[in-house]
Amino acid sequence: MKTLKDAFHHTLKDIYYAENALVKALPKAAKAAGHKDLKKAFEDHLAETKEQIKILDKVFKSIGEKPEGEKCDAIEGLIKETEGLIDEAEGVALEVMLVGAAQAIEHYEIARYGTLREWAKILGEDQAHDMLSQILDMEKAANAKLTALAVHELNEPA
Repeated sequence: MKTLKDAFHHTLKDIYYAENALVKALPKAAKAAGHKDLKKAFEDHLAETKEQIKILDKVFKSIGEKPEGEKCDAIEGLIKETEGLIDEAEGVALEVMLVGAAQAIEHYEIARYGTLREWAKILGEDQAHDMLSQILDMEKAANAKLTALAVHELNEPA
């Protein structure tokens, strides 16, 4: 990679891989969650993630590229950590740790989409900028839901 455009395309492939990996991982987290609202949050985010992949397909199209992923070590590590928590924790500890793991993933996505959005703006990719802004807003809302769930329902009883 030598240019901002190269970095943009690489990072777009990275987040595309990440979102597709999450489609496979979120059902495991939903199954592990005992709290009904946490289970629903994972199920809702699975539907949102599928929608985000469709939006990313349009982002790729808007820049004249084929939608494809490139292995993302960061998301692989975050998913592996989450799977480890599912194997090791139980009860209230599992519930609060699942929220923490989910927020780590959300924060990663927020960072990636924020960066991609700004790069799209600099590159003059206005359609991509708007679509990436839409996904960024979705990720921020998902993080806010997780925070509210943790603060108002899970952390205190734990």
